[in-house]
Amino acid sequence: MKVSLYILGGQILFFFGSLLLLLGLYFLSMNMSFFLDWEFVSLNSSMIGMTFIFDWMSLMFSGCVLLISSMVIFYSESYMHSDVNSVRFYFLVILFVISMFMMIVSPNLISILLGWDGLGLVSYCLVIYFQNYKSYNAGMLTILTNRLGDVAILISIAWMLNFGSWHYIFYMHVWYSWMLYLILLIILAGFTKSAQIPFSSWLPAAMAAPTPVSALVHSSTLVTAGVYLIIRFSGMFNFDTWFFVLIGSLTMFMAGLGASFEYDLKKIIALSTLSQLGLMMSILFMGYASVAFFHLLTHAFFKALLFLCAGLMIHCMSDSQDIRHMGIMINQLPLTCCCFCISNLSLCGLPFLSGFYSKDMIMELMSFSYYNLFVFFIFFISVGLTAAYSLRLVYYCLSFNMNCYVCQSYHEDWLMNKSMFLLTLFSIFSGSMLSWLIFDVPYMMCFPLMIKLMPLMVVLLGSWMGYMLSFTSFESMYTMKLYFISFFSGSMWFMPMFSTYMLYSCSLSSSKIYIELMDNGWGEYFISKSSNLYSSFLSSKLQYFSENNIKILMLSFFFLVFMLII
Repeated sequence: MKVSLYILGGQILFFFGSLLLLLGLYFLSMNMSFFLDWEFVSLNSSMIGMTFIFDWMSLMFSGCVLLISSMVIFYSESYMHSDVNSVRFYFLVILFVISMFMMIVSPNLISILLGWDGLGLVSYCLVIYFQNYKSYNAGMLTILTNRLGDVAILISIAWMLNFGSWHYIFYMHVWYSWMLYLILLIILAGFTKSAQIPFSSWLPAAMAAPTPVSALVHSSTLVTAGVYLIIRFSGMFNFDTWFFVLIGSLTMFMAGLGASFEYDLKKIIALSTLSQLGLMMSILFMGYASVAFFHLLTHAFFKALLFLCAGLMIHCMSDSQDIRHMGIMINQLPLTCCCFCISNLSLCGLPFLSGFYSKDMIMELMSFSYYNLFVFFIFFISVGLTAAYSLRLVYYCLSFNMNCYVCQSYHEDWLMNKSMFLLTLFSIFSGSMLSWLIFDVPYMMCFPLMIKLMPLMVVLLGSWMGYMLSFTSFESMYTMKLYFISFFSGSMWFMPMFSTYMLYSCSLSSSKIYIELMDNGWGEYFISKSSNLYSSFLSSKLQYFSENNIKILMLSFFFLVFMLII
């Protein structure tokens, strides 16, 4: 019996993911953690070892990563069926998951770097999987931005030589004045990997990868690695972090604005990921690491589902990603559209879906914190923008115009739908289950009724605004009338330009001047061609002498005699 590689790998990952998730819940209930030190080389009192930490956080996150990876691999069996290099794709995804697992269970900066670098390298291979110029450019932008974070980790490894060990877990509640630099380097690494301002431009560019990879990258692996690393180091925050709260909230606001003006389906979902990462970073730097981790887990499930639904829609639309080409898909793809709506509503924070439990808690804790009115407004406006672009997306894809082309083959694959259905269950139930399990003691926060209902009102108002602004005539009217503002908002505040041609245009123009002056100017004759000209001149004279010309011989004879007489 022939067994598919994808099905087998997906089943193994699903089994281990479920096991790790249950083990994480057991460790959480028993308040246990295991520290495993494996010494595999010992020579003359020098040893090389590998260290792992298994606590509730690492086990639950690993289980979440493996469960989502299993769903993505099941989905890829059908999605990558006609691809020539589907086996290569499978092993790249497995390598990606192994790198993430390595990073999660490491209490040591050296082993973290192995997983961290593995994530960057394999993500580059996956972004350039479809070999064209757009993919190559996106892959280069992705890997070069992530290299900054890798360099920050390397410098922090060197800086940790001030300690007696690279096991940061031992020094979690120790504070020296020089540790500020170590924490700032770790934050820089987390910001590059999680695409915070000013490193945001690589995240929408990475959408050049196949959709199953996007589902994996944007839910639980690459972009969440930075948040997870900073959550691990959050015990060392012994200074005022208002600046990082500001950067996280501005990233959230910028991504929400960009998604409201975007028409590429995958880029809208990528920008929504960026918005949620900004939310996690903000609440993390406010001092609520466990709440940021809770939102990290709930967000992973509904974001993976959102990408898988979008992938099937794009597949059915002959690989067109423009939402204006879609419409009335609810008639052709009913189950996919149901899952799509559930994940979108969970992203908005509709009550009793998984996103609501974490988002509502984050909004209440932010209201409870001693931050100014600017942060307060940015948070609520960003939550409203999330609802606005989500409803705009639903309107365009499901009920906008009659783009039912005869050339499209609308077909719901049972394998794709099976993985979507399981993720839909997680998107509905994971929020309530995790909130009951992680926060075993309820935390009493007393608010006035208006502040308590404010997140819900902002979500409903944003949904209504997103629906109203979706009408084509009105949308084109206000974007054309205020073209610069809409272009500025929709292009992520010109950040992709700053990261690409604004960065290298000066060096290119100066190199053009140098090539005109040196290589094509006087330097060509006096430097490049001088040896060639001199040697050719000498060789031509010697050639003339070597032809035994009688005039030359007589002249040289007389010249020699004259010299002897003198």
